[in-house]
Amino acid sequence: MLDFKGKFAAVLPAGGLGKRMGGNIPKQLMVLGGKPVYRYSLETFLSMEEIAEVVMAVPADWKDHFEKEIFGQSPSELDALITNKLKIVVGGAERWQSVENGVNALTSGAEYVLVHDVARPFISKEIILDVCKTLVEKGSCLVAKPAVDTIKIAKDSCVQQTIDRNTVWMAQTPQAASIALLKKLYGRIAAEPLNFTPTDEASILEYFGERVYIVKGNNLNDKLTTPEDFEIFANRAH
Repeated sequence: MLDFKGKFAAVLPAGGLGKRMGGNIPKQLMVLGGKPVYRYSLETFLSMEEIAEVVMAVPADWKDHFEKEIFGQSPSELDALITNKLKIVVGGAERWQSVENGVNALTSGAEYVLVHDVARPFISKEIILDVCKTLVEKGSCLVAKPAVDTIKIAKDSCVQQTIDRNTVWMAQTPQAASIALLKKLYGRIAAEPLNFTPTDEASILEYFGERVYIVKGNNLNDKLTTPEDFEIFANRAH
């Protein structure tokens, strides 16, 4: 049995304003099943002994709010974990820059980092452990679920091509790599900026020729994006 204790850190990007959700607060602060959306995944990662440190990247205008809500009113059973394992930093203009800020704030000495969107509140410990195992045994990886619908490529609302859905996976998080590797790639981006905006860590790794393995996810790990999603997720929380 591999000893994973303390080998991993987690960066939780919570910097988005959730414009597709609507409302006047970031979607990660909306109350779902009695607690804010971000709290679900945060508590999951904090509770795992494999995770040495958690950094959450939040919108600059909301940093004080997060700090007061988390450090001032945390549940008693998580007080010690929050004090010892959690750090809050300001996110960047783009998601990948929020993750970069989080990675650069890591200080625990962990070897690997798992990046997970707090808008995926129902991540399971089993999937997290599968990611850890894949990282150690194979290398960089992401959680994804196989496509179940027929996939069409379209242009100007007209179908151009049908893709074999057996080759298509829907990307989720965590997405994970060694901390040293990500820092090296961020350095390369600083020296020669990308000509596209990465929407996840895997796209950065792929761009630089790194192999990215798949860890199978599930529907429970879907992302909260629209008001319709919120109703579905609220039922899952009860």
